[in-house]
Amino acid sequence: MKYGQWLNEWLDGYVKPSAKPKTYNRYSEIIDGHIKDRLGEFELSELTPIVLQRFASELSARGNLVTGAGLSANSVNGIISVVKNSLKAAHSLSLTETFAAGKIKRPRSDASRVTCFTVSEQRKIERAAVAHCKPKMFGIVLCLYTGLRIGELLALEWSDVDFNDCTISVSKTRFDGKGDGGTFVRLSYDPKTAASARVIPLPKQLLPYLRDIKRKSRSEHIISSDGGALSVRSYQRSFSLFLDRLGVARKGFHALRHTFATRALECGMDVKTLSEVLGHKNAAVTLDRYVHSLAEHKKNMMNMVGKAIERGVFAVGKK
Repeated sequence: MKYGQWLNEWLDGYVKPSAKPKTYNRYSEIIDGHIKDRLGEFELSELTPIVLQRFASELSARGNLVTGAGLSANSVNGIISVVKNSLKAAHSLSLTETFAAGKIKRPRSDASRVTCFTVSEQRKIERAAVAHCKPKMFGIVLCLYTGLRIGELLALEWSDVDFNDCTISVSKTRFDGKGDGGTFVRLSYDPKTAASARVIPLPKQLLPYLRDIKRKSRSEHIISSDGGALSVRSYQRSFSLFLDRLGVARKGFHALRHTFATRALECGMDVKTLSEVLGHKNAAVTLDRYVHSLAEHKKNMMNMVGKAIERGVFAVGKK
């Protein structure tokens, strides 16, 4: 059996019935975009460790479908995971004698710092988003003060906002899917993790703006375009163009979430609280992701302690 044929059977017969729709769509995109063209015509028995390792190396060197440049380590590892899962299923069904994918050497993921906007960039973005003629851009501000993921933001409905308690309930996410008719917008009530379903207290300063947007809205969605739901890709494009008009260097939409987390730590929010607001599985995930921001915050706090001491002990020594 050719690998491309097996991938089709594996997706529809094994992944689709058991995985989340978002996972199924992501696997489909990876298979169609990166795996079938390079490995689809191989017989399953021809997928030796050498062939698979050469495939992984090519992804790192020139796997970007748009630019022809190499893919990041995280992207390559995501593709390798799909290859491994599909071939593990084939081996368990005795379609292959060995599990060759188990010998692939993954590229090392870079533990790079999260990217966020500076305080001056954040202020510039906030002022422009609030003044924007299209209320949908207020979603940018909402993310800067809640740390919402883009899918969670676009899934929010007015029924999720409690104006009396000043909270929003996060229980669903929106994502772009691919089907026979092309791309489509889909809503999932299956959160990324159990902790992703959460209630987030809103800063009271946001409520007047939300009330005004609701009064003018013709949609059940908080963030909409002409009353209709927005796709993730469409909103990401709008955000990139928005940054271009402001003269702010482009960063991914997720940088808004990182900016919120960084500012929260700078304001003294404890990691456990931040973890719950962000919807992380546990505080260890938050610590690992924002350890650099936390280190900078600790440094500033220690300098403040030093200044306080300087007014006491060191001030005596200067006399």
